[in-house]
Amino acid sequence: MARERRQPRAPERLRRLLEIVPYLVANPGARLSDAAALFGIDEDELRQDLELLFMTGLPPYGPGDLVDVEIQDGRVWVRMADHFARPLRLTRAEALALYLRGRQLAAARGLPEAPALSSALAKLREGLGPDLLGSLAERVEVAGEGRPVEVLDLLRRAVADRERLEIEYHAASTGETTVRRIDPEEVFQAIGNWYVVAWDHRADAERLFRADRIRRATPTGERFEPRGLAGAGRSLYTPTERDVRVRLLLRPGARWVAEYYAVEAEIEREDGSAEVVLPTARLGWLAGLLLRLGPDAQVLEPPELRDRVRELAERTLARYRRGRRG
Repeated sequence: MARERRQPRAPERLRRLLEIVPYLVANPGARLSDAAALFGIDEDELRQDLELLFMTGLPPYGPGDLVDVEIQDGRVWVRMADHFARPLRLTRAEALALYLRGRQLAAARGLPEAPALSSALAKLREGLGPDLLGSLAERVEVAGEGRPVEVLDLLRRAVADRERLEIEYHAASTGETTVRRIDPEEVFQAIGNWYVVAWDHRADAERLFRADRIRRATPTGERFEPRGLAGAGRSLYTPTERDVRVRLLLRPGARWVAEYYAVEAEIEREDGSAEVVLPTARLGWLAGLLLRLGPDAQVLEPPELRDRVRELAERTLARYRRGRRG
């Protein structure tokens, strides 16, 4: 019999664990009730989160390879696995990727001072060497060190001063560039990008804008009263009037879709599959995703989407055959 599942999504639990674990390691024997209250969850939720740590580690998953969690008399101890105590050894490619991402983060003016980040970047710079970094500077521009940073600074000032902005915004979903007047209420970072949540006077509704897609931002000198719009921790999908509610059957190999994208409903079946409702205004994008998922995902409705997936598959196969002949 199908049952409706109401659990925190994987990204939410991961973010929470990344905050909880360092706290518990630094405070051995902390009370479960205190830790739960500190992170805004109940004790049962905290216990469920901690149960995940028992399965965390590296092959061959012996006693010394897993995180050890002990709960006794309402208190909790977390002991990290042996490999966490060993220095991290990065490949050259990993070190370079980490260095570039760190530079992008450090370039975001307006953030608090971060001595640990500066120290880490200095060590990565020393390890990578001047020859590599010198040649890299000629070929790579680190995102966030030019106009996007200026936009972020302006957005933060507008949030602090409650000042209305006029922006020129490029929407990747439609390919359109429009001019809008917005009341920005919070700037936050999620999944590698900066966002601003604001009241959009053009749409007369709450909207979410990616900072790197704002091509121009100009203060208007007008002030606004905040409406209490949510920023960090919110879903990154903003419903629109054009949305189509797509009903999908996701088999175990595609269940990650419900964790990664904003779904309105999810019903778990006994065979491990799940029926979900996913709102989107971009059926073409979703058809591409479903084509990649193959037999692990099935469109229940609307029929139009099934047609799009079939047509996309036919076009892809035709291109492949033409390439083989060429």
